[in-house]
Amino acid sequence: MAQPYSARSRAIEPFHVMALLARANELQASGCDVIHLEIGEPDFTTAAPIIEAGQAALAQGHTRYTAARGLPALREAIAGFYQQRYGLNVDPQRILITPGGSGALLLAASLLVDPGKHWLLADPGYPCNRHFLRLVEGAAQLVPVGPEVNYQLTADLVERHWDQDTVGALVASPANPTGTVLDHGELASLSDATRARNGHLVVDEIYHGLTYGMDAPSVLEVDDEAFVLNSFSKYFGMTGWRLGWLVAPPAAVADLEKLAQNLYISAPSMAQHAALACFEPATLAILEERRGEFARRRDFLLPALRELGFKIAVEPQGAFYLYADISAFGGDAFAFCQHFLETEHVAFTPGLDFGRHQASHHVRFAYTQSLPRLEQAVERIARGLRSWQG
Repeated sequence: MAQPYSARSRAIEPFHVMALLARANELQASGCDVIHLEIGEPDFTTAAPIIEAGQAALAQGHTRYTAARGLPALREAIAGFYQQRYGLNVDPQRILITPGGSGALLLAASLLVDPGKHWLLADPGYPCNRHFLRLVEGAAQLVPVGPEVNYQLTADLVERHWDQDTVGALVASPANPTGTVLDHGELASLSDATRARNGHLVVDEIYHGLTYGMDAPSVLEVDDEAFVLNSFSKYFGMTGWRLGWLVAPPAAVADLEKLAQNLYISAPSMAQHAALACFEPATLAILEERRGEFARRRDFLLPALRELGFKIAVEPQGAFYLYADISAFGGDAFAFCQHFLETEHVAFTPGLDFGRHQASHHVRFAYTQSLPRLEQAVERIARGLRSWQG
């Protein structure tokens, strides 16, 4: 009999929403009209200038490996974007292009976490963060957070939960699943708290650009030694191109490059050439129009769900999610999601995918569908509530 698979593979939990997604796809294949509010993927296709740049790159034969750190021209373009958007002078040598934001997280976890060590993470939060830590034989120390702290880690929470095995803190701004944003003061306090303990601050800025009525500050505005994870997937709409980046302190770059060479050789070359078009004025104009559309969707769905009885204690400032408390309706969140999928053909995500803290009575809605589809979803949810037996 073969040996069992690794303990780390057994410890990494599946996305519970994938079971719902599989069922949603079955229903759709059978002819049902399913409204998908479960997956964090923009409904817009990649903007035309980016597609055209990718097609041109293929036609010109740009299909070979690039340097492990990525195309110099793309790293320079990202550095220019930091200057334009944040007023920051970021040396392109500090930027590594990665296969999606996940590649950036893999590099950071591999560099900073020894076996048995851990980072502090907010609960609820993006589940893959803790799974990457397990992959490198580290761990996530989940810190329960609620609306009283905007669902974010604070300097006080870092001080209270830090122990002898803590080596850093990972925060997300805007956050998934809650859409909350850390301001300059909060980022500075987190930086001070981790530095005082000789730890590292890692900030997921993957949803930067998708904020409403305000701009999210980068942690690099207050801490030049922080590690920044970012991606071309969300604001830039390149989910399937699998491209992200990591900004690191200068002293870390050589070791990160070595890891990149060994873990994935380089990010996809065609995607890198296509991404050069992301920073053109015409592309940015398209992306800003889409940001406005997401804002309109949020401004419709947030009050509509509240009127139905969902408790959304904090108005999200970014990303494209609403994290809702279903306590008023009773019952378990996973069963709640199953009910609406089966009876009303509306798919959304149970809180179980985002951690443990009060997960059984929270759900996440992704407003990644058009306004008319969101209006249909609200009508169906209202009807489904009348038949829900919590």
